[in-house]
Amino acid sequence: MGSSDVDNAIAAGQVPAGITAAYLKESRDESSIIAILFVCCLTVLVVASRCASRLLVVKFFGCDDALAVVGLALLLAFVVLCVILIKLGSGRHYDYIQYVMPLSRVKVTETLDFAAHIIYTTALFACRFSGLLFFHRLCAQSRRFVITIRCAAALLFLAYIPQLILLILHCLPVTSLWPYAWQPGVDDYTCLAWGVVYVTNSGISLVCDMLLFGIPLAIIRFVKLSRKRKIGLALIFFPGLLVIGISIARLILVVQGQWDPDESWTYDPMLAIEVAEIGGTLIALSFPGLKPLFDRLISKRSGGTNALSTFRSGADSSHVKQPHGASGNGEFGWEIRGGGDGANSKDNEDSSSTNSIIRGVQFVVEESDCIPLKEIMHSKSISE
Repeated sequence: MGSSDVDNAIAAGQVPAGITAAYLKESRDESSIIAILFVCCLTVLVVASRCASRLLVVKFFGCDDALAVVGLALLLAFVVLCVILIKLGSGRHYDYIQYVMPLSRVKVTETLDFAAHIIYTTALFACRFSGLLFFHRLCAQSRRFVITIRCAAALLFLAYIPQLILLILHCLPVTSLWPYAWQPGVDDYTCLAWGVVYVTNSGISLVCDMLLFGIPLAIIRFVKLSRKRKIGLALIFFPGLLVIGISIARLILVVQGQWDPDESWTYDPMLAIEVAEIGGTLIALSFPGLKPLFDRLISKRSGGTNALSTFRSGADSSHVKQPHGASGNGEFGWEIRGGGDGANSKDNEDSSSTNSIIRGVQFVVEESDCIPLKEIMHSKSISE
């Protein structure tokens, strides 16, 4: 494939006059593959470090971590299909696909694109749900946040279903092909326009990203922390904003791909952006889980005391139980208990929940993953 295919097609008279060989030979394949592999390797490194941190340092591996691993596996499958699609010429000029690429290969690329984007959509769903599970664990004692996160989970699921249906039922009768107007057999199907499906799915995906990464912004705004701690927390969650930017970039590329005459020329960058969207989501959601590992490594190099043990030996150590593996106190792994006689009134319920989030967020800043299960505190209600 490549120069020889172009030369052979021109020699066979398949290419109309006015379309040059130099134009048909133009390619962005190599740069796109390099970008895809770079993002993939970086994501594997970050998620592997997160798993090491959770298993070796925190000694607790939650459902959110398991879903992140599932998301990584789906990302790897998607990357393989992306590289194959690029190698087959899916991202070349539209004239190359129409006049140079064999019809048998065109059908293969359409089927692979169909499979790849089902994997892509499912991978994003798994990653986002992993993030919601983490936020649910962080805010377990705030009734308002728990309800908000559960509603967000329902919305993510309701968004995933139509995305999947649009991909599967893009043509009737159902097929993995997405035939071009010039492709033989196109009249056998009634199909939605490629751009309509992808723009719709991209718009839904953007809304889901804003919903997911809006939750930590709400947490930062809600809790009563010093400015320094809020800045530290914001830095931990900052990569989520980059994911929203990536999602916007993908939407722009999809629009260009549908309504630009040379519609396939943006396909390679779009695949790279889609890999970056999955990888960026995994990286953003893995950032909070990396700090315990870094603290352990820094502690070993400096010969100091590990941050986890330092905190437990502090003034509040009597109120903090050991990690899940040691205490066996349920999925969340930590239990914080404050003083008080246990008489919860309606007036101090929100205050207790708020303080629980504050303690949990402080752990995220200090240890990155200490989750409050239960906290009974008597404090003045925080006015809204």
